[in-house]
Amino acid sequence: MQTIKVKDKEFKLSLTAEEINTAVDIMANKINRDLPGKNPLFLVVLNGAFIFAADLYRRITIPSEISFVKLASYSGTQTTSDVKELIGVNETLKGRTVVIVEDIIDTGITMQYLISKLEYLGVEKVYLAALLFKPTAFRESFRIDYLGLEIPNEFIVGYGLDYDGFGRNYPDIYKIV
Repeated sequence: MQTIKVKDKEFKLSLTAEEINTAVDIMANKINRDLPGKNPLFLVVLNGAFIFAADLYRRITIPSEISFVKLASYSGTQTTSDVKELIGVNETLKGRTVVIVEDIIDTGITMQYLISKLEYLGVEKVYLAALLFKPTAFRESFRIDYLGLEIPNEFIVGYGLDYDGFGRNYPDIYKIV
């Protein structure tokens, strides 16, 4: 589909499922190459990253574990400066290698919050794997270790990304018209 409607907004195709899958393959190959023997914990940020995380994790061939956190910083189509921790970390992380799996980095406020929390909990090393990055919206200074694709600062849906909870189920990614 070239265009879709989600709730009251129109969106047009931005990234195809094929482009997304290629980016995920490249990221998984790099992680497999870089982290053998580390037994990383993949920490997935819900809800948006669940589809990306499933695709990425199925391609990981090194010994590893997976867990989930749920953070919220969006209201409608706008990011807020307030990060809410809806589901927290349940595992003991002291001395662990953690790979945060995030769907998109825009301002970076949510990710800075999570990275700081993980460092406070005593992780040995934090890596960040993000499918999408909006460099013109970014306000923080942390590094993205495994990046899929850079995109413009436009609101998007599909492949796990949503507009007020809707639109996550599309295999492609669409940008607002």
